[in-house]
Amino acid sequence: MNLKVLVTGVAGFVGSNLAERLLSSGYDVVGIDNLVYGLREQIPAGVAFHAADIRDRDIQKLFRGVDVVFHLAAKNDLIACQEDPVETMQVNVAGSANVFEAARREGVRKVVFATSSALEEGEARLNGFYAISKVANERIAAGYHQAFGLPFVAVRYFNVYGPRQDYRRAHPPVISAFILKVLAGEAPVLFDGYQNNKRDFIYVDDINDFHLQCITDDRLTGNLYRLGSGQSLSMDEVWTTVKAVAGSDLDPVVLPRGAADTPTVGLADISAAAAVGWRPKTAFIDGVRAQYEYMTNEFAAGKVKVGTK
Repeated sequence: MNLKVLVTGVAGFVGSNLAERLLSSGYDVVGIDNLVYGLREQIPAGVAFHAADIRDRDIQKLFRGVDVVFHLAAKNDLIACQEDPVETMQVNVAGSANVFEAARREGVRKVVFATSSALEEGEARLNGFYAISKVANERIAAGYHQAFGLPFVAVRYFNVYGPRQDYRRAHPPVISAFILKVLAGEAPVLFDGYQNNKRDFIYVDDINDFHLQCITDDRLTGNLYRLGSGQSLSMDEVWTTVKAVAGSDLDPVVLPRGAADTPTVGLADISAAAAVGWRPKTAFIDGVRAQYEYMTNEFAAGKVKVGTK
């Protein structure tokens, strides 16, 4: 009998890519998504899909017979989280507690859940409501493990990119934002000090390599793993790569940076994941090329809306 895996946020960027990998690896896949951020069209054929909200106590029945849960559903636009802290806590904290409770009650073998590098990007970011919600998630997992023995693996994503990254958000992630500018023929906007504003970018397939390892490798249980490339790239390097892949001749517009918004450096310590045999495989330019090709196809299909608002 195949193992049954449940994915929350299955219609989103990482969730839909993960579901595809799980199906191709022979797992039975159940998916949950309320379709507020995710797209039904991204859910792979073969997923037993349920349009449901992780805050709903009735989702417990969907966990029946499930072996492993991947909890990826979240409100994750940092600016939107800051604008609505109450909803952020309702979705990311109460919703996560509800997922862990359903998993506990239905005897799930393991919960693998997504946390964030926002917890490592300086005090200002750590005090943001998104990061606060992710700290709470890590404590919820530890609490359920201590109180009920529910096994977990915490996966602290750094900046995940690749096909299906959510370019539709009001505040798209930086690589999607740059590609949208290229497709619109508009100069990207950068801010003073962008050469020193650095992040660690990790391709979605590399993340999902680790996800699949989480299912069968019990050495990972009870631990937190940081997943990144182990390399920091400045916004200048990111734009230069997008520009090269797209064959663009655009130059950025540089604006003053807010006094409270100082450049930071994000870098994943991937030593724990490397110690259990995981390594990122995708060169940054190859991953950007795959994302650019995906978004170009979306643009050709009329799905990408570009241009100055």
